[in-house]
Amino acid sequence: MKPRISAPVCISIFFLLQCSKADTGAHISSGLWLCQRAPRCGNQMYNPLKQCCDDDTTLSVNRTRLCGPNCTFWPCLELCCPESFGPQKRFVVRLKVLGMKSQCSSSPISQICAR
Repeated sequence: MKPRISAPVCISIFFLLQCSKADTGAHISSGLWLCQRAPRCGNQMYNPLKQCCDDDTTLSVNRTRLCGPNCTFWPCLELCCPESFGPQKRFVVRLKVLGMKSQCSSSPISQICAR
């Protein structure tokens, strides 16, 4: 009876060979991608070219949401911030700052939503 190698072992060996391969040329960029840790959102992996992580929820990069009654924003790139409360609520869309935990009080304004 021949010994069998399981699929996870084969995949692990494949990735180790790809990561340890010191190759020059066009294969470098694809080889580096295999060696990098996949970004995580909560406990899920996601593709940062197509998705983003917003409060431990994976969203499509091109998804939009309403900010107030008549203003749209991109949750992957912007924040919806209430500027005033009460009967005359006012909303402002602010840019998320890459590499930082963005907050309404410190992020630059992208647009002021009409009332």
